[in-house]
Amino acid sequence: MVSTLRAAGCVFAEDEADLLIAAARDDAELTHMVAQRVAGLPIEHIVGYADFCGLRILLDPGVFVPRRRTEHLVAEALLRTHPGSIVVDLCCGSGALGVAVHAGQPDITLFAADLDPIAVACARRNVEPIGGHVTQGDLYAALPPSLRGRIDVLLSNVPYVPTDEIPFLPAEARLHEPHTTLDGGTDGLAILRQVAGEASAWLAPGGTLLTETTEAQAPVAAEILTAAGLTPRISTSEELYATAVIGTKD
Repeated sequence: MVSTLRAAGCVFAEDEADLLIAAARDDAELTHMVAQRVAGLPIEHIVGYADFCGLRILLDPGVFVPRRRTEHLVAEALLRTHPGSIVVDLCCGSGALGVAVHAGQPDITLFAADLDPIAVACARRNVEPIGGHVTQGDLYAALPPSLRGRIDVLLSNVPYVPTDEIPFLPAEARLHEPHTTLDGGTDGLAILRQVAGEASAWLAPGGTLLTETTEAQAPVAAEILTAAGLTPRISTSEELYATAVIGTKD
């Protein structure tokens, strides 16, 4: 099995073999799972979960797989989260970010929202058991109006891959994750502009918007937050090769 996975290009073939063996109910299912992985399906979709911030996040096919680098965004969010905070995971996908923040600070009110009904159904499996709320809609239109001006921490890991770069992504993402979760427009920052444009109206005084970008995009993203009336800061993690852009409402 390891040889088969390695031949298919799986860099961590031994680890993936262990995951597949643990998830399969019998030999026939294991054979099917290996065939799926060889065909390029993300292993997280095959086994039905992703490891994120030390948590097991349930995952369905067609839902964006949370990346390890995004753990840096969670770490920055936790620095700004306190007992009683209202936390929103916008463009939530599986709800991984909000669930991870809740794990670090359980005494919060958590909302998660996404446009994709498949993602919303998946997020409900992760978010509702911990007492969070999940809604469906386009960005802020998905949120209860009562949150306007009250959000303390707004996590929004929006798509940020420039449209022209999508064909060069690994096949796992390009073929098995919805383009809407990847495509950030011409410069990769189109969705961020939409989120930032309304952020001040939804954030509480001192509230913070946190998003992820590439290192190259970060200066432009910071300018976008400034134009939206937020005070920006760029945070990087060399270990995770991650960049977070953070905007605070004064």
